[in-house]
Amino acid sequence: MKKLIIATAFLVSIATFAQKDELKTLKKIYSKAIPSPSDLAEYKAKISTLEGLASEESDKVYLEFYKSSLPVLQVKSLGITATPEQRLKFVSVQAIQDLVSGLNKTVAFEKKSGKMIYTDDIKQTFATTKPLLWQYVVALDGEQKFSDVSKTAYAIYQMDTTDQERLYISANYAFRAKDYNRSLELFNELNALNYTGEATLYVAKNKATDQEDSFATANQRDNLVKLGTHIDPRVEKIPSKRGEIYKLISYMYIEKGDIPAAKKAIVDARNSNPDDTSLIIAEADLYLKTNDFETYKKLISEATVRNPNDADLFYNLGVISGKTKEGKAEAEKNYLKAIQINPKYKDAYINLAALKLGEDAELITKINKITGVTAAENKKYEALKKELDNIRKEALVYYEKAYEIDKTDVNIKNDLISIYKVLEMNDKIKQIKATK
Repeated sequence: MKKLIIATAFLVSIATFAQKDELKTLKKIYSKAIPSPSDLAEYKAKISTLEGLASEESDKVYLEFYKSSLPVLQVKSLGITATPEQRLKFVSVQAIQDLVSGLNKTVAFEKKSGKMIYTDDIKQTFATTKPLLWQYVVALDGEQKFSDVSKTAYAIYQMDTTDQERLYISANYAFRAKDYNRSLELFNELNALNYTGEATLYVAKNKATDQEDSFATANQRDNLVKLGTHIDPRVEKIPSKRGEIYKLISYMYIEKGDIPAAKKAIVDARNSNPDDTSLIIAEADLYLKTNDFETYKKLISEATVRNPNDADLFYNLGVISGKTKEGKAEAEKNYLKAIQINPKYKDAYINLAALKLGEDAELITKINKITGVTAAENKKYEALKKELDNIRKEALVYYEKAYEIDKTDVNIKNDLISIYKVLEMNDKIKQIKATK
């Protein structure tokens, strides 16, 4: 029996020595600035070996740390001249989730143990990899992989939980992916954090790119303006997203067939934030969806009384009103009010044009029904054609105003060209196509 105990103790000692040796090798390779292909091969082999040996908590934690960090080493192995496209080859949704999970567990373990071996390094890794990971999010969005966008944005949020905007994006894309259970969970997490999304951006145009750059502080922006790299400084206010969040929450409850939960969410939000006009709009939108027009009108009146000079409020009211055929006239009135308050409200002009063009469907149907070549039919055709052209000319006025405000908007430019074509305004087409 004694011999068996000694043998067992000896085997345990050998195993412990072996796994410590594996960890030392992994640490050495991990610390290299540019690991070689042979380094990466050895790194993977040591991880595979250690998976069968690790028994202590610390060894398991650091095994997961090294294993989840493999994509970081693969990117490092490409060198500093690697392109974003080359780096993104080693990125996937699962790899990002594993990386963030492994690194965060290591930070938590080191905080508990009091031995900060990798904590500072992990913070640096998060800071340097975040831009690359966000490029991946943008690529996923371009491919309309909304569920993957949501998962990746949430992993990036877990790198820095003060960056609540990433959590908002994750919740929003879960909604777009129609994963309502996940979206509700994330929006509720946002609400528990009292997130509003309100922000002040300090903006200036970059001379080199001719694009506007945003800065977190006025000093950052102003220093670059003084250096001469940027011009046209301005301040941009981002309004509260709270109303939008509760509109989405109520919509999801409606889709799930839970109208009481939808109403409760809005009521609770308004009780907690009685002065937030965006929540009044969200509640109005809910009652519009449930065809309670009386309550809808009552809430609309309340919102306009509270903020009679808020262009965004009237614009949002226009969007809500325009969702039903009966609300088109009210939508037009609200868009015009928004423009009265802010004559350069581009989106209000665009939506007014869209409202006008929405009136032409019925006329086009009538025109298409005209057959034959009788004088009466020709007369009827000409009358309807004239009416249709007048509607398009009314829309054209709004599009031209929007284009005057922002000549860089390609969508407005294309819409203008389309209307000019149907109205046979060829000189205008030449003029706008000549504009850069």
